Amino acid sequence: MTAVAISSAVGALLFGVSGAVWAVEGSRTAPEAAPVSAPPEISGPGRVRAMTLEEALSFARAHQPALQGALARIAAAEADTKIARAQWLPGLGITAQAFEGTANNTTASYVGAPKVDLPRIGGTRVASTGTWTPSTSTLAAVGAGQEVYDFGRIAAQAAVADVAYQGERLRADGERLRIDLLVRDTYFGVQGARAVSRAAEDAYRRAAVHRDMAAAAVKSGLHAPIELTRAQADLTRFDVGRIRAAGSLHKAQAAFAAAVGVDDRLLDAAGQPGAITPPPPLEVGIRRAAERDPLLKEARTRVQLAESVTRAIGAEMRPDLGLTATLSGRAGTATPSSGSISDAYGPLPIVPNWDVGLVLRWPLYDPVVAARREAAAKRVDVARTDVSVLSQQAIAGIEQAYVSFEVNQAAVVSLEQAVEAARANYAQAEARFKAGLGTSLELADAEALRTDAEIQLAVGDFEAHRGRALIGRLIAEDL
Repeated sequence: MTAVAISSAVGALLFGVSGAVWAVEGSRTAPEAAPVSAPPEISGPGRVRAMTLEEALSFARAHQPALQGALARIAAAEADTKIARAQWLPGLGITAQAFEGTANNTTASYVGAPKVDLPRIGGTRVASTGTWTPSTSTLAAVGAGQEVYDFGRIAAQAAVADVAYQGERLRADGERLRIDLLVRDTYFGVQGARAVSRAAEDAYRRAAVHRDMAAAAVKSGLHAPIELTRAQADLTRFDVGRIRAAGSLHKAQAAFAAAVGVDDRLLDAAGQPGAITPPPPLEVGIRRAAERDPLLKEARTRVQLAESVTRAIGAEMRPDLGLTATLSGRAGTATPSSGSISDAYGPLPIVPNWDVGLVLRWPLYDPVVAARREAAAKRVDVARTDVSVLSQQAIAGIEQAYVSFEVNQAAVVSLEQAVEAARANYAQAEARFKAGLGTSLELADAEALRTDAEIQLAVGDFEAHRGRALIGRLIAEDL
């Protein structure tokens, strides 16, 4: 679940109840007043666990599966950095072999084995024609090898792993910022959903009082029966609104639980969001993003990685100097070129040999390596282009986030004034209705205006908090 998907869900959650809250229709019949009923219970645990924003962030950083996966990738990348450097450690190998075959002008037969370098020694007799008569060959050997000088080849390979490790660390930082934004987003979503639910519930209770007032006024002859009909219709509409608002609150709590990574199906938001701190100036924010945003830094690391891979491929053509040593025992039944066969122990490998030497290997030219290096160099240009694209997108995103935040901040001030005016208008409409001067239509309009203003304030407050959290993510304030 990404931060954008959570935002869309919260937006639908906050606005989904609005149509049912203030859409009002009349009726031409006058039904009897019905008692106020409690909303149907929405399935869920009896008691919902709650966390403050700080507790949720701390828990998510320690237990969120996405962050645990990022840490696991860092550990794997760190282990990869040891692979190339392990070439500096001595290697050890052992082999035991037994063959039955021809031996025409050769030594005892054997096959190559990793880490066991066996130089050829001795030889069988030289004959004008070969023979198909088989002879026995046995070999038991232990060998060791040690890198002496690599001409920078191992260092080039290790640099690739080091850059990849740094990239994983930056990716983990980006993942933590994403989870932080997701937790803040869903936390504010729960707070907004609760404000909407509270406004819908208050509207329902007021509608129930109005319905009872209308019933009493109709019974006393102060109002016509149509006033009760309209009040009953309003009550039904607000009843639907509060049911939907309660369901939206449960959805927001489920999203919050998933974002934090708790085992509970629902998680409530405790405490208050707190005052919104002003962000740094736009130019400062753009500069901070360029210097600290892990996504941009990871993109630059991909350029370094492509350059390191190119150098490492080119280093494969450098010479390599290594030390080799072998201790072996051999035996064979083939006729030697001079002397006689020692068969005191049969084919057992009892004839000892040892050797120590320096081996220089130098692949002068390999067209496959050259082609790989050229292809890797092309990927460097691709990585640099990606950095330019991401930088432009980051600047555009920051500018849009700043504009949206300023608009939302200004809107909250106006929405607060709208709520005060709507509540004053409602109080006047209610007083007029009680005095028999106003109608249920006038009161319903005032109620719809008040409820709409309260819900819009909840939405505006949510958007302001979310916008500030988004700016913090874009400029990497928490790093």
